[in-house]
Amino acid sequence: MGIAEIPSGRYPNRPFIGSLVEVAVAAVRDAGLQISDIDTVLLIPCLHSADDQADLIFSRVVEELGLNGRAKASAMLHSGGSTSDNITRTAAGLIASGQAKNVLVVQADKWGSAPVADMVDMLSGYGIPREWERPTGLTFNAVGALITQRYMAASGSTPEDMAAVCVALRQWARLNPNAMYRDKDLTVEQVLGSKMVCDPIHAMECPMLADGATAYVMTSTENARKTHDRWVRIAGSGGCVSHYSIGQENDLATMGWRRAGEYAYEQAGWGPDDADIAEIYDSYAAVLTLGLEGLGLCKLHEGARLFAAGEFSPGGRLPVNTNGGLLSAGHTGVGGGTALLVEGIRQLLGRAEGARQISDCRRAVCGGSGGTYMDSQVLLLERVDK
Repeated sequence: MGIAEIPSGRYPNRPFIGSLVEVAVAAVRDAGLQISDIDTVLLIPCLHSADDQADLIFSRVVEELGLNGRAKASAMLHSGGSTSDNITRTAAGLIASGQAKNVLVVQADKWGSAPVADMVDMLSGYGIPREWERPTGLTFNAVGALITQRYMAASGSTPEDMAAVCVALRQWARLNPNAMYRDKDLTVEQVLGSKMVCDPIHAMECPMLADGATAYVMTSTENARKTHDRWVRIAGSGGCVSHYSIGQENDLATMGWRRAGEYAYEQAGWGPDDADIAEIYDSYAAVLTLGLEGLGLCKLHEGARLFAAGEFSPGGRLPVNTNGGLLSAGHTGVGGGTALLVEGIRQLLGRAEGARQISDCRRAVCGGSGGTYMDSQVLLLERVDK
């Protein structure tokens, strides 16, 4: 019912709690509500600071918003990059069961301005099994490289095809005032000419760590109808948890997207051909192409080549990651998936800026994946006009 976002980038002087409060208040106002109307606060975790994380867990946001004694609950849910999908379904369940009326979901992180050494340590360990994989030096860039190698082998995609994914996302970011990289174009030659980080991934094929914050407010259809002429509903959802250890994934070129999509499409009663936009987790190019293919938004093994052909760029057949994604809007930690979800809602409400707004956008496929891409979570969203 209400959404808000503040620009991503590196803002060392922008306070963490200040960002949370700013974006939360903006989302509540966008929903046409007062802060006192919020009865449940659901928090998406931050990973830049254990102290800030503890503040979130122990209800500091409730106090900062002046909801002491009013809020029924303040709780955190965490599944990495798929958190926004899972927390949205949790909020929907609370509302449908009558346990909550107006739910505020809020996220902020400072990956861009946190000490680099701390971020490297965190990304070298979280989600990497301690018994077998971490001792070998496996990190997230290495996991991304393994997935990319497997995808390229299965699909016959070239390095140029993979780089084209980054180029397309930069084109979208150039249209987004909240994106981290909106000032400069990007070419395939620049991507492939950047430093090799983990074969076959180059530096410009890695997500850039960023500070950012997003929030949204959820309520029942009955309540939305009282104050709004247009809102967004969850038409269907699905998920598949395929592994913990990346070494236990049966096929790095498919993951669990197909099964997750089947659940969601069956529930919604519509399929991938009916989607107007897609907002799919994209920490690496192959992670995005796997999602698009598994969800039936393009043919198997064709995703990267279709990016190279311009089919997912501005003006293409299917707009994909219209905020620029993690690869150009910025990787705000667990919030990367949240920003994509908020962008999907924004498009459906017709609130994107200028040329970024997709004409008559009515249906969106949104998806996230957490950890070492342990799961595939899908939300199918629809615009409702009063």
